[in-house]
Amino acid sequence: MIPLHRFARRRLALAALIAPFAVACGGRVSTTPAPAESYDLVISNGRVYDGAGNPWSYGDIAVIGDRIVRVAPAGTLGDARAARRIDARGLAVAPGFIDIQGQSEDAFLVGDGRVVSKITQGITTEILGEGSTPAPLSAAMYATRTAGDTTAARIRAPFVGEHGFAHWLDAMAAHGVAPNVGSFLGAATVRRYAKGTAEGTPTTSELDTMRAVTRRAMEDGAFGVGSALIYPPGAYASTEELIEIAKAMAPYGGIYITHMRSEGDRVIEATAEALRIGREGGVPVEIYHLKVAGQRNWSKAPQVVAMIDSARRAGQDVGATMYPYTAGQTDLASCLPPSAAANGKLLDNLRDPASRARIKAAMIAGTTGGESLCDLATAHGTMVVGFRDSTMKKFEGLRLDEIA
Repeated sequence: MIPLHRFARRRLALAALIAPFAVACGGRVSTTPAPAESYDLVISNGRVYDGAGNPWSYGDIAVIGDRIVRVAPAGTLGDARAARRIDARGLAVAPGFIDIQGQSEDAFLVGDGRVVSKITQGITTEILGEGSTPAPLSAAMYATRTAGDTTAARIRAPFVGEHGFAHWLDAMAAHGVAPNVGSFLGAATVRRYAKGTAEGTPTTSELDTMRAVTRRAMEDGAFGVGSALIYPPGAYASTEELIEIAKAMAPYGGIYITHMRSEGDRVIEATAEALRIGREGGVPVEIYHLKVAGQRNWSKAPQVVAMIDSARRAGQDVGATMYPYTAGQTDLASCLPPSAAANGKLLDNLRDPASRARIKAAMIAGTTGGESLCDLATAHGTMVVGFRDSTMKKFEGLRLDEIA
């Protein structure tokens, strides 16, 4: 459970729902005024899922203000006085869902902050920060991210400097959003703030900057640090670097949440790394979207689960999340060697014939130095979408082997 009360001090309890339960659309609503001493809301006859893992049951729910005051068997509150009633017969009634890996940053800053597609699914809390965050920004990061965009330059100007993370949270609140929102601090953002997009081990001074950035973000309301270790520049971080960042957030009760360095061929090693970072950094560990990718690796899944179970039995605070479908989604650039994007030169390297030949040779030889999701998925298992160039639209929705 994400401790949202910590985030409230940053004034970002952004919306109160009618009740802490989200109801599927279609209920019949009555607004008959009720006498004093009655409930504000009664939701009756729904299939109640309490969020604690218990079997569902038909029930009635009574609400006063923003607090659930009674949950009773279906029919119990049929004669109760209520200012408002919702007949949830045939519908599910459940606590609002937490999207632990939300990515609605743009909507929360400049788009439709209502995020209707999330709210209508019953998602009432969105947690940001997988790998990177819009803040804090160094002056160099600000220049890169706002080049030629006056709107972005205006909105993101407060994100620069010591308390940029706090100003980002405030900017979302000022824009207006429907769900509750919280965020981890992106580990790639920490690294980029101190070292840019260069590969290599940080200097002593750069590492000190990383620690300071982490401490300030924690003071500003971050839940912890989130890493995504297959994507540059996050992929350039060593285990030791991440341990030092973890140590910086430990006094604030931070959590290390991670898209591990490998979810395929080296998933065992990546799991061991995540556990080590939490153990030596002194923080709890949460693994994003636990899975074993690539059919050749499926047999490793029981060992990964056993490693987590073993760590928990030994007293380490570690958990994982999963998504209930068999396909993933990410940028096609994740098929390339991480080194191809060093110093922000990915497109330049792809345009240069010599660099492009080296990248292609590394991909064919399987010596990318990272995890190629295209290799794990196979050419047939990789579908390409999202083309912006109109001349490429003919490939929309095709698999790589079909395009070839």
